[in-house]
Amino acid sequence: MDALRQVENLLQALTRAEKAELLRMVAQDLDDAFPGVESTPGVCGGEACIVRTRIPVWILEHARRLGASEQELLRSYPTLRAEDLANAWAYARSHGSEIEENIRENENA
Repeated sequence: MDALRQVENLLQALTRAEKAELLRMVAQDLDDAFPGVESTPGVCGGEACIVRTRIPVWILEHARRLGASEQELLRSYPTLRAEDLANAWAYARSHGSEIEENIRENENA
């Protein structure tokens, strides 16, 4: 949190225009961030997973395409919440080519 305190102190010295530019840069940096989904090198091959779990998004999306309902997925994965599925679907929509590639790679494994 020391870095956060330093930024807070620096903010006081910025003009409104500089603060607006900083806000733009932070928003751009977070553009590919999805709540509830994270990719961690060394965990599940670095694939996007639901936080708190090691359940890759591609597995959920693939199961859905094969006809699994959200209720079935929640029963099959008791650590998941409905919110996790909503986050997974949003991620899959936004990262379609990545999810397609993950599904293809794992079907051929």
